[in-house]
Amino acid sequence: MREAFFYEKLKDSKVKCHLCPHECIIGAGKRGICGVRENKNGILYSLSYGKLVAENLDPIEKKPLFHFLPGSLSYSIATVGCNLRCLHCQNAEISQFRAEIIPGKERTPQEALEIALNHGAKSISYTYTEPTIFFEFAYELAKLAHAKGLKNNFVTNGYATREAWEKIAPYLDGANVDLKSFREDFYRKICGAQLKPVLESITLLKSLGIWIEVTTLLIPTLNDSEEELRDIARFIASLDNSIPWHVTAFYPHYKLIQLPPTPAKKLFRAREIGLEEGLKYVYVGNILGGEGENTYCSRCSTLLIRRRGLSVTHMALSQGKCKKCGKALEGVFL
Repeated sequence: MREAFFYEKLKDSKVKCHLCPHECIIGAGKRGICGVRENKNGILYSLSYGKLVAENLDPIEKKPLFHFLPGSLSYSIATVGCNLRCLHCQNAEISQFRAEIIPGKERTPQEALEIALNHGAKSISYTYTEPTIFFEFAYELAKLAHAKGLKNNFVTNGYATREAWEKIAPYLDGANVDLKSFREDFYRKICGAQLKPVLESITLLKSLGIWIEVTTLLIPTLNDSEEELRDIARFIASLDNSIPWHVTAFYPHYKLIQLPPTPAKKLFRAREIGLEEGLKYVYVGNILGGEGENTYCSRCSTLLIRRRGLSVTHMALSQGKCKKCGKALEGVFL
């Protein structure tokens, strides 16, 4: 255990957590919505600190991050827990884990850093579950990684407070934020959360100079209308039309097994909508094939990065610039 960041003490040994917009008021001996922050005698603790239930060396494209050290490997970690309750969660067995004893392999931040360095990772990804809920460990590891020249990225639902984002911002180089819908009722019914804080997080991360990519999983009948897709694309473009938007395929899972997979034509139409609304880079994910996996120069249309699945098969970049016309590709490059 580690004493948590971002909380205040209240009367009767209660505490109020300020890590995420839920701002749980937690009684003595109780836990917050995330399941891994517990009030012990008026002190809030992170129960999952250093207890890794997943650690892998992944292609950075798996996050998905396409403009962040493309073609590189990222040491990817997670603990149990999440502050959302998404009915379609693909990692529900660890994100929705609730038990008295928190599982995981014990790691110190220094041990995790050495694993990343020894395996040739160019970055550390805080992913699989929601990294905000193991913030204390992520923060300490990110500081160490930053000092050694490794990049850090969050794969996040964006459900964190300004205080949390501003604290980690000096050590956070990139983030892929799930913008699950542009409708408040979707967030309330499907995720157990609110839309506004996610939009605020994306806007704040952009203003803090952190490289942002956005992902929307298209769930048939729930968030895949053309009107909603245009709303999402317009929001992203209003911040910066060079922010990549990943539209990805849903497959029946967890508590939404009654819905069908996303049709390929719906994904490619979503890509068209994003481009029509002025976005430079719109990618299609969770299916193979088509132009939706590749990156093209926004000036001369040269193929800069060819991908197939999680593999980069061709790259025509020199220090992040198009080899043909010299235009810099927006993103983070070595």
